[in-house]
Amino acid sequence: MIAAPETAKLLVFALPDLGEGLTEAELVTWLVAEGDAVAVDQPIAEVETAKSVVEVPSPFEGTVAVLHGRPGQVLDVGAPFLSVRPEGTAASSDPEETTAAGDPALLTAAAAVREEAGVPAAATQDNDEPPVAAEGSGNVLIGYGTPGGLTGGRTRPRRVAAKPAGTAEPARPADGSTPAAATPAAPSAPTPADLPSSHVTSTSAGQGARAPLCISPLVRRLARENGLRLTELTGSGEQGLILRRDVMAAISGSAALPVTAAGAPEEAQDSVDAEPVADSRSGLEVLERTPLRGVRRTIADAMTRSRREIPEATVWVDVDVSALMELREGMKRRTPDAVPGILAFVARFVVAGLARYPELNSRISTADDGTQELVRVDGVNLGIAAQTDRGLVVPSVRRADTMSARELDAEIRRLAALAREGRATPTELSSGTFTLNNYGVFGVDGSAAIINYPESAILGMGRIMDRPWVVDGQLAVRKITELTLAFDHRVCDGGTAGGFLRFVADAMENPGGLLADL
Repeated sequence: MIAAPETAKLLVFALPDLGEGLTEAELVTWLVAEGDAVAVDQPIAEVETAKSVVEVPSPFEGTVAVLHGRPGQVLDVGAPFLSVRPEGTAASSDPEETTAAGDPALLTAAAAVREEAGVPAAATQDNDEPPVAAEGSGNVLIGYGTPGGLTGGRTRPRRVAAKPAGTAEPARPADGSTPAAATPAAPSAPTPADLPSSHVTSTSAGQGARAPLCISPLVRRLARENGLRLTELTGSGEQGLILRRDVMAAISGSAALPVTAAGAPEEAQDSVDAEPVADSRSGLEVLERTPLRGVRRTIADAMTRSRREIPEATVWVDVDVSALMELREGMKRRTPDAVPGILAFVARFVVAGLARYPELNSRISTADDGTQELVRVDGVNLGIAAQTDRGLVVPSVRRADTMSARELDAEIRRLAALAREGRATPTELSSGTFTLNNYGVFGVDGSAAIINYPESAILGMGRIMDRPWVVDGQLAVRKITELTLAFDHRVCDGGTAGGFLRFVADAMENPGGLLADL
C-alpha cells in the first residue's frame, strides 16, 4: 500500500531583521508566485529599505503557498512575508485542515494580510504534532542571517476540531482559560453578507473570495495614501473595475453603497466623477500625494538633522587643474585602458589630506546621558555622493586610505553602479567618515553642500572649464574648477579647514609632486 503524503504544514517566513536600525521595508516586486517551487537561497522578492533595494532569499525549500503582501505595501520587520509548503507534503483539500507552523503572532498577522488581499484564511490541523523544524539558510539578507531550528515559538499548534456547517463553538480567551459563558462564534467560512461588495463572487458554499479588481498602480497608490482599502470600495468600471473616480469619491466622503446579503447594492445609482480635491494652502487641485519613505525619507531625515545639529561653516577656492588634466592625458596615451578618472585622483589627494588633518575625519557623538565626545577612527571610509533615480545616496569606499588611485577608481565605479541599481548594502551606505561630492557633473560651478550626518565635513568639486588665469605674470586660458568644503565648526576651526582645502588644491595643481611621495 502506498502511504498518503503528509498533510502540509506551512512554514511561515517573517520579514527578517534588516539591521542598521531599519524596522520596515516596502515590497517592490515578487520574484515568485503562489504554486511555484522554491529552493533554499533562491531570491523570492525585492524590497526597498531606507538604504537600498535588496533581494530577499528564501530560507526554506518547497512550494510557495502564500505571498503575504502586495507590491507597494510597507511591511514591518517580523511580519509574515512568505509561506512555504515543504517538499513531500500535500496540501489539504479542506482549508480548515491546513497547519501553519510558526509564531502565533505571525499567524494572526498573516490572516489579516490574507483577508485584506482576498485570500481565504487557513486554520490549523487537528493533531498533536509540533511545528516543523526547518534549518534556515542563514542568507536572508546580505550581512544578516536567520537562525536554524524551529520556525516559531509554538511547541504545539492549536487544535480546531471539524464541526458541521453552522455549528458554533465557545470563544476562548487569549490566555487559553475556559470561558465562563459560551458565546456564538462566526461560521468557519464567511458568508457573502460578511464580505465587501468587491469581494463577493458567489453565494454558494465553499466559494472563495477574490481580491478587489484594480489594475492601475496610480489608483492603488491614491487609495493607499489616503488610508482607503480597495476591499471597501465598489468599482464603477466594467465588471466592477475600481477607477480613479471611485477612489476620489470615497476620499470626498461619498462612501460605497451598502451591500445586502445577496451581495448586491441596495439601490443603483449612476457613477459620477467626484470633484477634484483642492490643496488647502494654494487652492489648486492636488494631483497626487507621495509619502516620504524609503531612501527619500532617510535623505530628508539626515539633511534635517544635519542642519539642526551641526554648526557648519564653508570655505572654497578656485583651482587650476591643467597639470592634473595633462598628467591624465599622458597616462591615457601610454595605457588607455587603465587610467583613473579625475575623481579618483582627487579622492587620493583627499585621503592624503585627511592623514594630515584628521580632525575632519572625526565626528561628534552624544552619549545617553547627554555628554558629547569627539570620536576619531583609524582609517578613512570615503563616501562618494551618487545621484540615482531613488535619490542621492552615499556609498563609501572602505579603508580608502590603503588604496592607490587606480584601486580607488575601480571601487568608485563599482559602488556607483550598485547605487544606481539600488543594490548597495546598508553597510556600504552608512559607514562613511568623510564625503566627496562631484556636483560638477550637473554643470554647476559650486555648491554649499549639506554635511552627511553624522560626519564632520564634505568636499565638493564643481565643473572643470576653461577660464582666463594668470600664470607667471601672463594671462592664459587654463582648466579651472572650484572646491568647496563644508565642515563642522565644533571639530575644528577655520585654520584647520583652510589648511586641508589648500593641501588638496595644491595637490591638484601639482599632482606629480604629491604622487611621488605616495
